[in-house]
Amino acid sequence: MVLAFNRSDGSLQPGKPDRLLRQPCRVPLPRPARMQVSLLRALTMRPPTFRCRASTLILLAVAALLSTAAGAEAWPAAKPIRWVVAYPAGGGSDFLARTVAPELGRLLGQAIVIDNRPGAAGIIGTDLAAKSAADGYTLLTGDNGAMVFHEAMMAKLPYSPRDFEPVGLMARFPLILAVHPDAGFTSARHLLDTLRRNPGRFAYASPGVGSPHHLAMELLKQRAGIEALHVPYRGTALALQDVIAGQVPITVLDTAAGLPQIRAGKIKALAVMSARRIAALPEVPTLAEAGVSEVEVTAWQALLVPRGTPATVVARLGEAMRRAIGNAAVRRTLENSGLELVAGDGPALATFLQQETGFWHALIRERKLAAE
Repeated sequence: MVLAFNRSDGSLQPGKPDRLLRQPCRVPLPRPARMQVSLLRALTMRPPTFRCRASTLILLAVAALLSTAAGAEAWPAAKPIRWVVAYPAGGGSDFLARTVAPELGRLLGQAIVIDNRPGAAGIIGTDLAAKSAADGYTLLTGDNGAMVFHEAMMAKLPYSPRDFEPVGLMARFPLILAVHPDAGFTSARHLLDTLRRNPGRFAYASPGVGSPHHLAMELLKQRAGIEALHVPYRGTALALQDVIAGQVPITVLDTAAGLPQIRAGKIKALAVMSARRIAALPEVPTLAEAGVSEVEVTAWQALLVPRGTPATVVARLGEAMRRAIGNAAVRRTLENSGLELVAGDGPALATFLQQETGFWHALIRERKLAAE
């Protein structure tokens, strides 16, 4: 239906398209007295003025609003949704996304494609997502590093954590202090005592500078009064490979990547970095039991979209995410890998990010940590 402007009462009423097109605007143009106009006059001639009717402007605004609403309602029918994971395949972030994506796609009625973009401790993939269109077709797994640590550790970060809209916190990976079975450490207390007596002699592996595993070890070093050389890798799989091979004796692992290796006897778990023992490793003590308090760190995973994504899309995506994580089969798979499921909403994630930023930025400044 086409709306036309009623001159008598100023209302919009049904009309024909040609009625709008016949006289939408008056365009008075300069009329030169002669066919030949001097160059000077041509250069100094005032441009045409347009006196468009208010009705035309109103109709254009209404059309724009209707078009935007129609686009939001159509989401996500246009094309598959890309879920950017800023870490290599095989790590904890990849595992979570690939476990949740099929059910999330089913609920939304659209395929979800995992797009691994590793490199620079998650910066490459996160920057890619930040610069993507805010149309609901790009998702990002954000973690401690990309959303909190990097901003304080990097002199120049190509994106800002504020370039994203928070959809919700998905899950937490408990972190584990672990060693090679033949490294000679019998317990967490034994390891910490050895490191205190030999500052800087031993090295530990992490998935990368600014990863949750790296900062968890830095917090432990501060609280326990120990020193160890940091050996960063490009992802969990590579770090784990060298620890299993005995190249580096100590590491901090997340449960998704570490549990299979611990259960196979290739890695020895000494302590969990949680407030209490975890169900997946009930025999492994906490660091508090080993004599070090206030070291409670998890590798959390949040779902985000580029800032400016329509609020209706963010709300629908958040609801679908919570339902997907609550699915019995999805929940069972994640919990069997030691994940703590959260499935929160956007406002709760925004508050959580503020709290995390305050705590960790203070530690980073105190420890003088920086990405090289």
